[in-house]
Amino acid sequence: MNEWNRLSAAEAARRIARRELTAEALMRSCLEHIAAREPAVLAFAHLDPDAALAQARALDAGPLRGLLHGLPLGVKDIFDTADQPTAYGSPIYAGHRPAADAAPVALARAAGAVIAGKTVTTEFANMTAGATRNPLNPAHSPGGSSSGSAAAVADFMLPLALGTQTAGSIIRPAACCGVVGFKPSFGRVPRAGVKPNAESMDVVGGFGRTVEDAALLAAVLLDDRRVLDEAPPDTLRLGLVQGPDWAQAEHDVRTCWDQAVGALAPKLARCEDAPLPADFADVAAVQAALQAHETARSLAHEYRVHAQRLSPALRALLEAGAAIDARQVELHRARAERWRRETEALFERYDVLLAPSAVDEAPEGLPFTGDPIFCRPWSLLGLPCVHLPFARAASGLPVGLQLVGRQGEDHRVLAAARRAMDWLA
Repeated sequence: MNEWNRLSAAEAARRIARRELTAEALMRSCLEHIAAREPAVLAFAHLDPDAALAQARALDAGPLRGLLHGLPLGVKDIFDTADQPTAYGSPIYAGHRPAADAAPVALARAAGAVIAGKTVTTEFANMTAGATRNPLNPAHSPGGSSSGSAAAVADFMLPLALGTQTAGSIIRPAACCGVVGFKPSFGRVPRAGVKPNAESMDVVGGFGRTVEDAALLAAVLLDDRRVLDEAPPDTLRLGLVQGPDWAQAEHDVRTCWDQAVGALAPKLARCEDAPLPADFADVAAVQAALQAHETARSLAHEYRVHAQRLSPALRALLEAGAAIDARQVELHRARAERWRRETEALFERYDVLLAPSAVDEAPEGLPFTGDPIFCRPWSLLGLPCVHLPFARAASGLPVGLQLVGRQGEDHRVLAAARRAMDWLA
C-alpha cells in the first residue's frame, strides 16, 4: 500500500504539479489512513469520502488551479461550508447547512484544495472539549479549540487543516500534537462565514507538518507570495520572552526552553531577554476579560434562545463577560493599545521573539484542553506566531516553543521559523 498521505503538503503539491501524483491517489491514501485511524482519534465532525474523491477527480481532469491544487484540507467546524454541515461544535446547530462557504474556505477551493471534511472543534471554539483524542496518546488531549485539525495533520490523515485562534486555539493544539501551527497577524485573513468569538482577536490560520507546509497554506489565506519566497535569514536578532506567567511552565517546557536557547544562541546576531512593559503582568487577565466580553456579545442569540443547550462552563463565561461594564472594557482596550505600541518598539531591536507555547505537554484526560496563558498576550496584541515542534517531554509527548513576529510581517516570522527549525534539528 502506498503512503502518499505521509508526504508533506509542499512535496505533494510539487508532485501533483509535475503530474507525477494525482489528487485522487493522494485523497484515496488519506482516506484509507482515516478509515484505519479515525475510530481511535475522532478528528472529524463530518466526512464524506465519495464527495472528496469527486472533488479530486474533477481537479485531475482540469488545469492546475493554484498553490493548493489537489491537496486535501481539513476545515475546522466553525467555518461555513456550502456542501457540508457546520455545527460549530454545538448540538444547537446539528445538521445545519450553510448557504455559502466561509471566505477562507472559498479561497482554499479557488487555489485547488480538496475540502476533505470538517474537523472537530470545541463548543463554539471555546473551552468545552469535543471528542478528539491526541493521536500520539489517546489518553491525552489534542488541545483546543482547533482539536480535530491539529490531530488530523499530526496523524497523517491530512497534510493541511484550517484553524482559528482567539486565545491559544492554533498554537496550543499544535504544541499538544507536535505539528507546526501558524497564527497570522490580526486582520490579514478574511473571516466572513467563520463563527465569531471575540471580534477584536479572532484570527484564521492553520496547521502543517513543516513550516514550508504552513507557509503554503498561509500564502493562499494571506494572498501573499512573500511567505513562500522570503529567504530564511542567515542569522537573527532574537528577543527572549518567558513572559510574566513563566512560573506556570512545567519542567519539560523549561528544559525545552534551555535546549532551544543553547542551540540557537551561537547562530544569532543577538540573543537576550527582551524588556516588556512595566505592567505586562496583567496582559493575560486583560485578554481573558475582553475575550469573555466579546464572546458574550457574539453568542447573544445562542444564550438568549438556547441557554440550556450550552455547556455550564460556556454559560458561566458568557454571564461573566456580559457583566463587564463598558467603562472597564474601554480601560482594557486602552491598555491593550498601549501594549501594542510598546511591543512594536521591540521589533526595532529584534527580528522575532521566542516565547513558550504551552505550560506543559498535552494534558492527560480529554475534558481539559490546556491553559492558553502563554498565547494570550500575542492574541491580544494581534501578532503573527509560529509554533516550532522540535522537542519531547519525558513522557514522549511533544513540546515546543513559538516565534512571535512584528504585526504584518508574517513572511518574516515564517522565514525565521524555517531557519530556526534547521538550527534546532
